[in-house]
Amino acid sequence: MIRDLVLSRRHRARPPLLARLFAMAALARQRRKLAELDEAALRDLGISRADALAEARRRPWDAPQHWRG
Repeated sequence: MIRDLVLSRRHRARPPLLARLFAMAALARQRRKLAELDEAALRDLGISRADALAEARRRPWDAPQHWRG
């Protein structure tokens, strides 16, 4: 049973390269927009300016696994 789980993870289909590139571009765009939000919008989201800027500085490929699908 554990062997089947390991094999299924190893052989899971990855999205095509172009789809991954588009997803990384979208993430970079979202992070840039986050950095441009004003203080009121950041307050509504419950994050600080420092948190928003730190997130905006992250690389597009630096995304949590659950975001990648």
